[in-house]
Amino acid sequence: MTQVFRQDAGAVTFAVKVVPRASKNQVVGIEGDALKIRLTAPPVEGKANDALVAFLADTLGVQRAQVDIIVGGTSRRKVVRVRGVTERDIAQRLGQRTKGG
Repeated sequence: MTQVFRQDAGAVTFAVKVVPRASKNQVVGIEGDALKIRLTAPPVEGKANDALVAFLADTLGVQRAQVDIIVGGTSRRKVVRVRGVTERDIAQRLGQRTKGG
């Protein structure tokens, strides 16, 4: 199994595949080496990026300022860094929100 989450210096980094214009915001699961997330926001004018940061912050119980998109600002495939949580925290909290899990 591919490792999705990587712990480093007080932050966790992971790849995300965003599916915009979905019927609801939800974690779908793992696709390859990325976490697949559906968002209701369209992929225009940064709306999907804002929605992704807000969704992850809410889901992980952190502030928006702790969530950064570090790669892929204009792509559906992004790399996200979340500060102040552990790899285990993220896996647990996202696992509870994963479709079918």
